[in-house]
Amino acid sequence: MLPRNPSKIFRSRWSALFWAAGVLVTAVTTIGFGSAKTDAKPGAESALTDDSGAEVSNADLAVLRNYLAN
Repeated sequence: MLPRNPSKIFRSRWSALFWAAGVLVTAVTTIGFGSAKTDAKPGAESALTDDSGAEVSNADLAVLRNYLAN
């Protein structure tokens, strides 16, 4: 993302603007905007799920907490 001499980016406002636009375009294409539609109802608590879609239980969280504490 940075050229060999980063100070050259900010010598010109236009080059700084194009550099910043490139950073934003890279972020959007890598991460995306996200979905505009929400599946949860307002005010409802959402359940935690893992990558497979299974709900995370308190026992799972306790195992994780114990692992991180050691």
